[in-house]
Amino acid sequence: MQVLAPVERWMAVLLAALAGYVDSIGFLQLGGLFVSFMSGNTTRMAAGLAQGDWRLAGTAGLILLLFVIGAMAGALVASGGGRRPRARVLAVEAALLLAAALAAGLGRPFIAVTCMVLAMGLENAVFLRNGQVGVGLTYMTGALVRIGHTLAAAMRGGALRDVIPPLMLWGGLTGGAILGALVFSTVGLVALYPAAGLAAVLAVASGRVRSA
Repeated sequence: MQVLAPVERWMAVLLAALAGYVDSIGFLQLGGLFVSFMSGNTTRMAAGLAQGDWRLAGTAGLILLLFVIGAMAGALVASGGGRRPRARVLAVEAALLLAAALAAGLGRPFIAVTCMVLAMGLENAVFLRNGQVGVGLTYMTGALVRIGHTLAAAMRGGALRDVIPPLMLWGGLTGGAILGALVFSTVGLVALYPAAGLAAVLAVASGRVRSA
């Protein structure tokens, strides 16, 4: 995991919250599949294959493929040369989320979900360094493992404060997911407009943040 400057750390928390918000909306729209949590979708695909539920397996498999395409696109955008790679990645993410919201408003949920999955795959390239993901933003398994390991280290005399960064990421995603579910229950998929707005704001702000 990259060592982040304080401002970058808060940006990571906001991006985790954004991922939680979008994933919660996708989960409710798809009835139990995810747009960012691909471990869960892999399990659902495997269960569908084992049980002969080809629709579930096919849908989960398609989401997995779209997520990989989004991650690939994010890496290409981030390493495409020029200044401010994070701003470029976030600008593309904002455009995808805006396209998703517009598609939802036009009654095209398939297109909306497609853009959501691509955006979530792409977001993981925000903190890309030397071709490696420095901070996982759309999944929290690694953060929870770090919390557990840090607590174990603290019991042996380590610094308990080291638990704060991964705990902040987990809290950001959780809070975003709660908010996403609440907004979706009121307005449906057009709840994606605020997500697009936040991604756009972060794209502008990231151009002023220096990498650690």
